[in-house]
Order: sequence, then structure tokens, then C-alpha cells
Amino acid sequence: MHILVLSMAWRKILDGAPGGRMPKMGLPWCTGPTKTRPSRRELCLVHIKETTMRAGDRNDPHLHTKTLRRATARSLAHAAMLAMGLACMAHAARADDRFPGKPIRIVVPVSPGGTVDLVARLVAKGMSEDLGQSVLVENKPGASGLVGTREVARAAADGYTLLAVANTFVSAPAFVPEAGYDPIKDFAPITQTVLIPMVLVAHPSVPESSVKALIERARAHPGQVSYASSGIGSTGYIAAELFSKQAGVKMLPVSYKGNAQAITDLVGGQVMVMFDQVSTSGPYVQAGKLKALGVTTSTRSKLLPDVPTIAEAGLPGYEEDTFNAILAPAGTPASIVLKLRDAVAKALQRPEVTAQLARQGVEVKLDQTPDGLGDTLRKAVVKYRDIARDVAPSRP
Repeated sequence: MHILVLSMAWRKILDGAPGGRMPKMGLPWCTGPTKTRPSRRELCLVHIKETTMRAGDRNDPHLHTKTLRRATARSLAHAAMLAMGLACMAHAARADDRFPGKPIRIVVPVSPGGTVDLVARLVAKGMSEDLGQSVLVENKPGASGLVGTREVARAAADGYTLLAVANTFVSAPAFVPEAGYDPIKDFAPITQTVLIPMVLVAHPSVPESSVKALIERARAHPGQVSYASSGIGSTGYIAAELFSKQAGVKMLPVSYKGNAQAITDLVGGQVMVMFDQVSTSGPYVQAGKLKALGVTTSTRSKLLPDVPTIAEAGLPGYEEDTFNAILAPAGTPASIVLKLRDAVAKALQRPEVTAQLARQGVEVKLDQTPDGLGDTLRKAVVKYRDIARDVAPSRP
């Protein structure tokens, strides 16, 4: 195939088209009566010789031959490069057209049961039906999500290994220098999938029932208002530290091994407040076991419509969205990224999927292109690094 393309490219250089110019050589095509003129190849070679004689030493019998050889070599090189480029492009196009030619794997770097896992499974089911190829979900928990994330970062950039993530994917390297991956350089963004509102909840024994009152207490008693989270760099931890930074207060972090244990102690009164997903804390609020002070998003939650946003309740400008996204290894071809993005969007736009997620307070969010998601990730990196420096000034 490559030899055929090369032969065709060389023939085009020598024979050309009427009225054109020879590529890279700048020589006019030879013209004349068809029946009496020499061939175009002969006339063009003569033209090269005559041009060389005008430019060089007419008495050097070897000059013209050398020049002609150099011109021919350059033309052959150009033709070869053109042929190889066309062949590579054709091969890549065929590969993209055939995608996917085998099962796709979505790695979830946390244990089954959470929102990231749920969304990934809904996406996998819809993608499989749309693409006509199996899409499998594989949970790879460990080291707070680092194990599965590193695996995808090292995977082949062919679109067959994807990563389902939440905010912690971006925040982890800011708080854990040995995370072992760069959220921008090591991954190709595909699409954001959902937004998950969080809510600031307090134990009923806490006398303050508003964001403004809680801030005033924290200012009056630095380090005495305790908040629960599932550890440094978790979504709840980041939301609380961002709250403290913007309010100019100091709260006391209490870390747990998991979110379930943190909620248990909050309901039991061992800690005062917590930033948690609406889908998790909402039932406790509705049962009167916790009280909601404000949601972290820019708009109110449909699950808790009577609860104001934190921004409107006493801390203007505060907003911390918890998002999920799908990514691929860096270097994945753009055409494959777009094909995957379309498949994810179709999976999440199904009415039954949207309704299932809405019942849990999860909003489908597909209004970003891959480049748009990339911008969101870059802004999040800057924000989380700033928070990490405030918490631990010794960090770089």
C-alpha cells in the first residue's frame, strides 16, 4: 500500500496538471502541441538543466547532473514523506472508525456503593447499549483512590480504559504530595457527569441554627467548633476549610476512616457540624436527627428546597460543587474522546436515569465539552492548592 502511494505521488510530481507548478521546485509546467512536443518529463528535465546553466558554470559538465540528482532526491524525499503521512492518517482514521473494537473498562477508584460507583454503572449500561460493545465497571479502591487512579494514568491511551472520579481526584495531589499523578498532565478530560449538592448540617444540640450565627460563634471561640470529615482532602474536609477561609474563622477538624462513621458520630452528638452530601444527610434532616444550615451550591437543592444556600444565609460568594467526571489517559485521540463523550451523554440523558439520580439529589450535568472540563479541573487545582497551603503552610 505504501509503495503504491509513493509511486502515485512521484508520478504526480513529474506529470502534474496543466497550468500548475511543480511542488517544491517552483518550475512551470511545459506546454506545447500534444502531437509534436516531447513528453512533459523530458521538457521539465531540460528546463532544470537550462536553469542550472544560467545560475552556474556552463563549462562544468558535471554540475547539471549533480543538480538534477539533488532536485530529484529532494522530490523523492518529499513524496515519501507525503506518502507515509497519508498512510498514517488513513490508518488512524480506520482505527477511530472501528472504535470500540473490544470491551471498554471504567475504573472506579473507590469501593462499590457511593455516588461515583452508581453513576459509573449507569453510564456503563447506557454506553454498552449505544456502542454495541461491553462496558465494564471495575472497582479499584485503595489509598483513598490513588491505586485506581494511578493505574489508569499508566494505561494505554486508546480509549479502552477510563476513570470515573469525584473532586477528590483533583484535591488529592494538593494534600498528598506523593499522590503519584498529575490531574492535568496525565489525563484527557472527556466530560463532567453530575453535580452533587452538599449541605452544612449540625447536631440538634448546637444552639446556632443559621450560617451567620455559626460564623459568629466560631469567631468568638476559635478552634472550638468541631466538624467531622472522612479525612484530609475529602470533599467534606475541603468544603469546611473553604468555609473557614472565606469566613475568617478557625474550626476543629475531626477525621474518620469513612463518611458513614462520621455521620454516625454527628448524629450521636460527638461532633457539632459536618459538610455532607444532601443525598446522605437529607433523610436525617427530614427525620429531625440533624438540622440543615445551608447548601454549598449556588442554587437550592430540590431535596431540601426550604434550606438556603450558604451564600444567601450569611457567607456571600461561598460555593463548593461536588462533581463527578469521566477521564481517559493523556494522549487519547480527540476523535475517540468525542465519541466517548457522546456515548456518556446519551447514557445519562435517558429519562429513567435522570429520574433515578434526581431522587438521590444528584443533578445530571453535561453542559461541558472536554476542553470545558479541562478548564474546570485547572481552576480546581489552583483552588485546592491554595487551601492546602493555608492548612499546611510548609507545603510547596
